[in-house]
Amino acid sequence: MEGAIVSIATGALKPVLMKLATLVCNEYMISKEVHKEIETLSSELTAIHSFLLKMSEEENPDAQDHAWMMDVRELSYDIEDIIDEFMVRVDDDSANPDGFISKCKNSLAKMKTRSRIAKAIRDFKSQITKVGDRHARYRTRETVLRTNNRIVDHRALSIFELASNLVGIDEPKNEQQPKVISVVGFGGLGKTTLAYQVYQELKGKFDCSAFLSVSRNPNMMRILRTILSEVAQRDYALTEDGYEQQLIIKISNFLSNKRYLIVIDDIWKVEIWNIIKGAFSMSSQCSKIITTTRINDVARSCCSSFSGHVYNIRPLNMVHSRHLFHRRLFNSEEKCPSHLEEVSDQILKKCDGLPLAIIAISGLLVNKPMTKDQWDHVKNSIGSALERNPSVDVMISILSLSYYDLPPHLKTCLLHLSIFPEDYLIEKDDLILRWVAEGFIHKKGSYTSFELGEMCFNELANRNLIQRCSNKDDWKVHDTILDFIISMSIKDNFVTLVASPDQTIGTNKVRRLSLQIGIEDGNSILQRRLSDLSHARSLDVFCYQPKLPSLLEFRHLRVLSFRYCKWLKSHCIANIGRLFQLRYLNLKKTGLTELPEEIGCLQNLETLNVMDNHMVQLPQCITRLGNLMHLFIGNQIQLPDGIAKMQALETLQAVDLSKHSSNIVEELGQLKNLRELNLLIYDYDACTEEHMKTIASCLLQLGTYNLRRLNIMTSIILGNIYLPDPWCPAPLKLEGLDISGSPMPRVPTWIGSLVNLKRLGLALEGVNCEDLSIIGCLPSLLQLSLRVPGYRDSLIISGCYGFSCLRDFCFIGQQPIFTAGSMPRLELLILNINASKPETVTNAALENLPCLMTVQYLLYQYNKNDHEIENAEAALKRAAYTYLNKRSKASRQDGQCSRLGPQASRPWPAMHN
Repeated sequence: MEGAIVSIATGALKPVLMKLATLVCNEYMISKEVHKEIETLSSELTAIHSFLLKMSEEENPDAQDHAWMMDVRELSYDIEDIIDEFMVRVDDDSANPDGFISKCKNSLAKMKTRSRIAKAIRDFKSQITKVGDRHARYRTRETVLRTNNRIVDHRALSIFELASNLVGIDEPKNEQQPKVISVVGFGGLGKTTLAYQVYQELKGKFDCSAFLSVSRNPNMMRILRTILSEVAQRDYALTEDGYEQQLIIKISNFLSNKRYLIVIDDIWKVEIWNIIKGAFSMSSQCSKIITTTRINDVARSCCSSFSGHVYNIRPLNMVHSRHLFHRRLFNSEEKCPSHLEEVSDQILKKCDGLPLAIIAISGLLVNKPMTKDQWDHVKNSIGSALERNPSVDVMISILSLSYYDLPPHLKTCLLHLSIFPEDYLIEKDDLILRWVAEGFIHKKGSYTSFELGEMCFNELANRNLIQRCSNKDDWKVHDTILDFIISMSIKDNFVTLVASPDQTIGTNKVRRLSLQIGIEDGNSILQRRLSDLSHARSLDVFCYQPKLPSLLEFRHLRVLSFRYCKWLKSHCIANIGRLFQLRYLNLKKTGLTELPEEIGCLQNLETLNVMDNHMVQLPQCITRLGNLMHLFIGNQIQLPDGIAKMQALETLQAVDLSKHSSNIVEELGQLKNLRELNLLIYDYDACTEEHMKTIASCLLQLGTYNLRRLNIMTSIILGNIYLPDPWCPAPLKLEGLDISGSPMPRVPTWIGSLVNLKRLGLALEGVNCEDLSIIGCLPSLLQLSLRVPGYRDSLIISGCYGFSCLRDFCFIGQQPIFTAGSMPRLELLILNINASKPETVTNAALENLPCLMTVQYLLYQYNKNDHEIENAEAALKRAAYTYLNKRSKASRQDGQCSRLGPQASRPWPAMHN
């Protein structure tokens, strides 16, 4: 992640260095003296930047180091703010004045501006020197040998928990059947505990066994010697074998023709597993290998090496959570007092089934008076203000491992999630655009900044630090992980939260402000710390109608979000045109009826979201936004003439072309950098044959440029006459295509040429062998949603159609039947089932899908009958368990049932990993 990124490790040092280099260009006419000052400051900051990156790898820097790092980061933000102001003023002063007096005033203004930046550079150079000197005076790094305070790995302590004290593990223990089982989930779910209990119960049934933890930075020689020592029951700690390969061969030879049980706990990297796996003999029948990891890629790698399966460990349900919580607080004969039942359930809701959190919170309560006030206090303190005790320290230590394993740019992206309230549903694309606007991610090579942001997001999901919700577009952070990252954000002054009436903002300057409280309290707190708000780089409002000060007080904002603030009025965004650094503006679902003309002054704006408002027309000034890349407007809003000027546009959602003139449609076809386009065509009366030809021509033109994702929703009446037919040349760069609004008679043949297509959504009147062959031969297809509402025959899918890479398949229509060899890599299957005929699922032959992990059912019915729905749900769950028993799979995920009536406008289920 090169480029001028802002990060939790180095603050804004990288952008500052690039902007200092820009300052010495001739256009800013910096004096030679100031030029030298800038060079000296740049050299100092370059050295500091490298040192901070190295320091960020340490888990627990001492207090002096942490204070110094904080000082430097805060200074970097201040320097960048001053440089930005200077550049804006110089650009304003560079306008050509008319008349002698105006020219004199302009010259004086330039002199004052350059004088200010010269003084600021000298001041910052002096402050950097003072901070460094202070750190050198008090630091103890080189005079005192620092030691690791962790006496014992806290994860190791959990394996000695008595089996009688554990809850919710009987079912997963009984599921351990394949040769390799990889248990995966985020920290604190009980992976190590589960693996150790299975090991203790089964090791006596094998010829030899071993249990060992790998951890983040393993010594591979020690790991291999430990395996050899345990399986051979001899001490090989001091073996003369000096190479990993020698030990691997020795272990493999020893295990040959033996039944062994090996547990490898806490694997962090695929590379580590690739070394360890060589020690396991392939000639040992009926042997078992169990691995645990927090990272999905590692789990998949473990299972792909042998015959294996991933077990996604689940949080405890409410029954098991309550059982564990009460067991640690009360004697076996006692029950939770009635006056504490409600707050007890509230605490458990915040723990959200995480055993580690339940144990930590019960440890806090065990020595406190059993009063509702005391328990309410603990409930409200969960998070950054959490009281400390040994149980809480263990929880923080375990969660810290996931955090400190991240590179700096991913740490930054993770901590940014602390701006969101608890249980907030996060939209993936929106979050990525925020990261880009904040400067956490920059364009690199052939990748756009959004694509790099998507990689960062996927890596956080891969590490189970952010989880998908029932809606495929929504994600959330587990409450306990959110509490942890909030505490880390506050510690480093990365995000300032205002979430309770009695909270004060603190003494540090506010860099990123998240408002989560109401009218009176928000006003009083903001006014109290008003001077600090001028340094805020982002403002996110999640509460009801706070009395905000003028936007002029937030002059350095990069990000401004009033999303879902339906109370927002035009006066709330007065002076928005003065926010010269603004890059992201989210006004989705607010009370605005129009945008002010001064929006056109936001020359740095990259993202604008005005969806779901009462606007009917964007102002003409929008076309002056030369850097706008992502525009979200909604189908009811019309674009102005001149849209072709916005050549930076990469995303445009969602435009109803039936409401726009042919001239605007033609202009749309000239946007050469457009990568994602969401279109709607609903107004049948406005869609003349000539207008349809213009739309088809527009799509044909965009297909020759950079179009990557295309989504078109239409009414049933229009059919697919808006598509180019034939589409030649085909849009070969397309990676996502959804034209599932109106059923088409057949699959267009040009779809078969889309070699880069990964996601496809289609609605068809019927399906034949040719249609399946066209779709199945797409070499990159990972996700397919196929809707055939009028199809009455069973859809037989065989291996001859292809689908070699398909992972997710959603089919809305008559029950499909899978033959041997069909969809060999399918992991997720989503079907719609008639509630009156749930038994049809048994005819699908799911056993012919070797990689299937999750089956999700979408129930529908034509008469409102809750009893029928309940019977259908029970029947489908039985069918799912029967299938999984046949497959002897470790991961027993229920068929997930969603109720939809016959009038559901869009019967698409959620997609899950």
